[in-house]
Amino acid sequence: MESLRKPILPGSIVVVKDNNSIYRGYKGFVQRVTKNNAAVLFEGGNWDKLITFQLTNLEIV
Repeated sequence: MESLRKPILPGSIVVVKDNNSIYRGYKGFVQRVTKNNAAVLFEGGNWDKLITFQLTNLEIV
């Protein structure tokens, strides 16, 4: 039986699992999803950053 993956939806908390990304391991909130991409908001104390990733490079926490 295949393991079922939860869908990544706006409001989900995700972690970046792309080995080539400087954001690898960062956790953020999904703001929007379009086709195969998701915009993820990272909040780090005195900075906020909105970055777009492919859905295959994200994993739900």
